[in-house]
Amino acid sequence: MGCVNGKCCSRYPSSPDGGSDHCGELRPYKSKHILTKRSLEIVHVSSHNFTLQYSILTQLGYYQDTVESENQDSFCIKTQIQCNPNVHVFGVFDGHGQYDAQFSNFFNDRLVEILSSGSTLLDDPLKAYTSAFLAINSELHDSEIDDTMSGTTAITVLVVGDTLYLTNDGDSRVVIAVKNGDQILAEDLSMDQTSFRKDEYERVKLCGARVLSIDQVEGFKDPNIQNWGEEENEGSDPPRLWIPNGMYPGTAFTKSLGDSTAEKIGVIADPEISVVKLTPNNLFFVVASDGVFEFLPSRTVVNMVAAYTDPKDACAAIAGESYTLWLENEDRTNDIIIIIIQIKALWIPVVGWWCHR
Repeated sequence: MGCVNGKCCSRYPSSPDGGSDHCGELRPYKSKHILTKRSLEIVHVSSHNFTLQYSILTQLGYYQDTVESENQDSFCIKTQIQCNPNVHVFGVFDGHGQYDAQFSNFFNDRLVEILSSGSTLLDDPLKAYTSAFLAINSELHDSEIDDTMSGTTAITVLVVGDTLYLTNDGDSRVVIAVKNGDQILAEDLSMDQTSFRKDEYERVKLCGARVLSIDQVEGFKDPNIQNWGEEENEGSDPPRLWIPNGMYPGTAFTKSLGDSTAEKIGVIADPEISVVKLTPNNLFFVVASDGVFEFLPSRTVVNMVAAYTDPKDACAAIAGESYTLWLENEDRTNDIIIIIIQIKALWIPVVGWWCHR
């Protein structure tokens, strides 16, 4: 949902190595789209004696006017950060604007470099993460790439032993599966940063942004009604950010990297960070771009993953379902990146004994 003008405002034209390196009721889901032959990959977290099994899938979007466009999204998987077998990072970066892919790849490359060389990463992961995001944002502003109307959203998960550190700028998402008796529940570990959120809406309004859907901008709906319902029910006409007297930039997200024009009306790079301690009831987590979550709720994505033993098959099913839903609702599809990470054989010490999932 979240890009600048062309990619998501469909009515507006555009104005991997060291370790491993790759920069309810369940029902079976049948995928018509086999989109990758990537093998299942495994990394061991020795400090807590469990493994992460993961698979990645990327799907190029379909746009009628730019059939041969490149994928605007990129991903990062870097295991054994700083040669530490207990530290791994998984990230998804969703570029937008004219120089979309350049921005997502720039952030991808620099994040790995900064985390791999940072002396404070393990002492204070939250501070190190925030500093990395802000430093990269400054580098983007100073780079030769024009960030006037281009940038990238970014969401990453740093695994340190049995703890997940999440950083988020934008509207990609991390969701984790939690076993509760006979049920498998979906728990969002990140919050989409959009104007659907009251706190983000109020923040960008204070920065001077006009918040309007495209129908409101074009006069089909009353611009004075500042209520757009629930995000998952609103489809393809979300509230967007516009400068006070212009028809740009039209971002649906309220945080990103780059985007120097949108930055003037409150689209900032300061990431939201959360910390999650893994338990034996956590089965897997999913890191994916908004191309997945535009029409698939988190609970549906978790149900689909749980229906498959092999995360490669789950990736293909989710991408196929997302692609189908895009074409049922739009005349295009978004680019898609999805990473599924299964948590295997997690042991947790309990009063001197070990609890095994």
